[in-house]
Amino acid sequence: MVTDRLTSELEAEFGQQLRLLRLRQNIDQRQLAGQAGVALNVVKRLEAGRGATLKSLIKVLRALGRTDWFNTLAPVVSISPLQMAKTKATRQRASSRKVRRRV
Repeated sequence: MVTDRLTSELEAEFGQQLRLLRLRQNIDQRQLAGQAGVALNVVKRLEAGRGATLKSLIKVLRALGRTDWFNTLAPVVSISPLQMAKTKATRQRASSRKVRRRV
């Protein structure tokens, strides 16, 4: 069962992930803000789950080396679902021989 989470919960979780990523790279908020070219308050707000502009988020993710996160939002589809439906399923095994009984 899929449960809908509140926007504030998702923001807080995303902020926590950003914080953990920053700490794994052993940099503090001030260093990250400097590398990203944003104000210190932007980093603090993002990590607290209070949001920022999309431009600021992109700058912070670029500074953390994680712009690949955006690729997970809408991955490239390698095969169309419609094409899959049109293709015939391949046989998994051979037909069994029918044995005729002589009476």
